[in-house]
Amino acid sequence: MSKIISIPLLDYYRMLCSFSFPRATLKCAISFSSTDFRSEMSAGNVTTLIIHGEEDKTVPIEIASEITAKLVPDNKFIVSEGAPHGLFYIEKDKLNKDLIEFLNS
Repeated sequence: MSKIISIPLLDYYRMLCSFSFPRATLKCAISFSSTDFRSEMSAGNVTTLIIHGEEDKTVPIEIASEITAKLVPDNKFIVSEGAPHGLFYIEKDKLNKDLIEFLNS
């Protein structure tokens, strides 16, 4: 599945990034790429929804959601076939449907 992101959306994200402080951006990237929460994932006591795009190249499903789904008890794992990163934009209708279905279950 190849969906095109609009130039105005890309411009909007560039504008948002221009307001960030480089040091803070770097520290966030280091934090989310190196913090290991695996030992804490089994402690959850609520049903958890995990949704991931099958073709996500930013955060590959194999090293993120597939592992998470094995570690978090009582979860619903939805793989959006052919979808990339950024489901809120690329697959917004399906994402909203999945969210509403989960919240109503």
